[in-house]
Amino acid sequence: MPIRLRGGEYQSYFDLERDGSTVWDGVNNSLALQHLRTMLSGDLTMIYHTGKERQIIGLAEIVSQPYIDPTLNDSKRAVVDVRALQRVHQPLTLAQIKQDNKFTDFDLLRLPRLSVVPVWEVYWQRLIELTNGTN
Repeated sequence: MPIRLRGGEYQSYFDLERDGSTVWDGVNNSLALQHLRTMLSGDLTMIYHTGKERQIIGLAEIVSQPYIDPTLNDSKRAVVDVRALQRVHQPLTLAQIKQDNKFTDFDLLRLPRLSVVPVWEVYWQRLIELTNGTN
């Protein structure tokens, strides 16, 4: 389960929420692309705002299998389609995640610049708990 959405014109969860769905593109890093290629239609994802905010803001669903980015002439660059589900009740900041000792091996903390990070079930459940569920 990935945790970030970035690339193209979609820079925030609110853009995704407004439009309903989009192509998750703009992933360049080899490891991030590997993670993106493991996504399956129906997978859930947490949308994490980067930049000054650095917080989990919403939930989304992957609605396609990975496919080659049709806008680029590069067979290595994959994309998936994603649709907004809902905002989390309480946004969860990176600082709050760092303070919780249950996330010591979490890739979001170990590889903070990676735009697609898998979220193992134990971390997913704790993140949901810390965001007080969803609206």
